[in-house]
Amino acid sequence: MRYKKLVFAAPGKVELQEDDIDLNSVPDGKAIIKTHYSLISAGTELACLSGRESWFTMPAVYGYSSVGEIKALGKNVKGFQPGDIVFQYGQHAEFITTPVSGVFLKIPAGLDEKLAPFARMAAIAMTAMRVSEIELGDYVAVIGQGLVGIMAAQLARLQGATVIVADVSAKRLELSRACGIEHRFNPGQCNLKEKVMALTGGKGVSTLIDASGSPQVIVESLPLIGRLGELILLGSPRGEYQGNITDVLNVSHLCPRCVTFKGAHEWRYPVAHDDFVKHSLERNTRIIFDLMVSNRLLAKPLISHVLKAEQAGQAYEGLRTKKDEYYGVLFDWA
Repeated sequence: MRYKKLVFAAPGKVELQEDDIDLNSVPDGKAIIKTHYSLISAGTELACLSGRESWFTMPAVYGYSSVGEIKALGKNVKGFQPGDIVFQYGQHAEFITTPVSGVFLKIPAGLDEKLAPFARMAAIAMTAMRVSEIELGDYVAVIGQGLVGIMAAQLARLQGATVIVADVSAKRLELSRACGIEHRFNPGQCNLKEKVMALTGGKGVSTLIDASGSPQVIVESLPLIGRLGELILLGSPRGEYQGNITDVLNVSHLCPRCVTFKGAHEWRYPVAHDDFVKHSLERNTRIIFDLMVSNRLLAKPLISHVLKAEQAGQAYEGLRTKKDEYYGVLFDWA
């Protein structure tokens, strides 16, 4: 049978193409999924679509968070059956053939299907919690309030911290408010350092999580971190920045600051869980589902658009040029 898929055909060019799939021929250990919803990860996908990511070769189908129904299973698959609704790291395609392993999970009862793909963004954000030393009573700043940044702010609050967020977009700060974040500042309209110092009694935050991915923003945020604090690089740094690296390194090296820099890329942890690891992407996702079902982690306010695949051009252009209108964009493959 024929199915539709979104292809990054060339820099700046997205095409809806068709391909063939045989539901009666499924490789061992794999499943064929009929996608219901897939979520755009704006930062990574726009970078890939621009042609600036050296690891991504066009033409190719991209996307990495989806929910759908199992239509067929290969041999040697246990614990699943056709008709199950599952979350996976799925592409933007109507049908997907994928291994039944790792982060391949039934969505829990009570979870809206449209919210399930946001678990991937939350799992990315959770990496910052895993590598950090955030404890009850700490002050934490999250710079950048895209989907990952807002998830990181919520998770830091759940970990017991007083959370301060910053973004130049009033809309994104409003989304943070809708997700329960109290202290929100636009650094283009205030002295962010003064605000942070006022809240922390002049000490600065013990953890600063950068979810912007902007090298310039990262450097400009260093004065917000207190003595023996930590900088968590959650957003992947992109773009050129000219500055004095000695000044940056001395923030870590010299007393009394002695700030620790930590990378928080999600792939630092294993995908599948086993008895020999505490943290894995699979376990993180299960925890996130529990938090979402109990409304302790909110995703519904983050949905801006639910579009058909035929509207992909609109979706990516909106995410690129109308960031206050387009942020949580789902493709509906029903």
